[in-house]
Amino acid sequence: MSNLGNILKKELREMFRDKKSLAMMLIIPILIPALVIGMSALFESEINKPITDYNKIGFNYELSTMEQDIASNLDIEITSGTTEELESMYANGEIDLYITKEDTTYTINGEDNENSTYATSLMDTYFATYKEAMQTNYLVTNNIDPSAVTDIITVNKNLKETENFYGNYIVNYGFLFIIMAITISATYPATDTTAGEKERGTLETLLTFPIKSKDIIIGKFLSVSLSSIITGIISLILMLISLVYANSSFEIYKDTRLMLSSSSLIFSILVIIAYSLLISGLCIAIASKSKTFKEAQSALTPLTFISFFPGMIAFMAGVSSSPLLSLIPFLNFTLVFQDIVIGNIDIINILLMVLSTIVIISLVLVVIIKQYKSERVLF
Repeated sequence: MSNLGNILKKELREMFRDKKSLAMMLIIPILIPALVIGMSALFESEINKPITDYNKIGFNYELSTMEQDIASNLDIEITSGTTEELESMYANGEIDLYITKEDTTYTINGEDNENSTYATSLMDTYFATYKEAMQTNYLVTNNIDPSAVTDIITVNKNLKETENFYGNYIVNYGFLFIIMAITISATYPATDTTAGEKERGTLETLLTFPIKSKDIIIGKFLSVSLSSIITGIISLILMLISLVYANSSFEIYKDTRLMLSSSSLIFSILVIIAYSLLISGLCIAIASKSKTFKEAQSALTPLTFISFFPGMIAFMAGVSSSPLLSLIPFLNFTLVFQDIVIGNIDIINILLMVLSTIVIISLVLVVIIKQYKSERVLF
């Protein structure tokens, strides 16, 4: 235990003296508030897009008084002209869409882009209103009570309130970036304590001491894990602070509570610790097989993407957690966290995630200890 403690002290002392290690540990989490606030601002700008950005509509025919009134009520800016003139104006960005009419058929013309989507939705409302007005006039002209036709059925809505989509989105994406921050934070100290020691020649000196390979590896593993956990906790704190700010600053989160509950926060920290231990072990295993610092960095680069994308794809695809998926590394952390965010704390899935992590870490440590007993790998 004294040897293990000495190795741990040595690694922590070197880590906290190294400015690059501290930068990885402390600076990367600062990007998370920028992500949360930036994406929240983007969501709000898209939802609250001013109508003047997409209400310029061209018509190749003269509108009736009724159509002009409907367009005025919907804040549609009318532009008249021939089809050729409207095509030219649309190409130049002077109008957002243009409508062509042939007999009783109206065609909405434009391109499939973001601005046209808003403009098309506006014109759908316009034509639905116009069609309803025309039908009412027809019924009145034929001495038929319009309400007897239009109100033939009654539709009520009884929709249960669900979680705010944007709130869940931003919290889960914040966690994915915590995962990325932990991964990046683990790569540098793991590289420095393995391949870096080989390259500097200090590993040979360390091996001359009467210390077991097991103690050396566990000491290095614990030091890298501690660095990763600190990064994860700092990232979580900064994410929570930015969520509080976003909750009070953006209308899209109105009547929504982005802050995690006490129980959710505790289990979130558990997930961060489990992931930190896993990624630290994998980083040391990969880096210890490299001969130089640069070679280890190159070998660890794919791990950043491997750790991030399974969770991102699962979140985007709406994959739900299950006991089986809770055993799959990288994917299980994101799925368990998604459940924690909405208050669905499934102890079975959490225990399976922890069990899977412990098994993988144990196997990884056994492999690394064997590597440190092999002169071919070390030298």
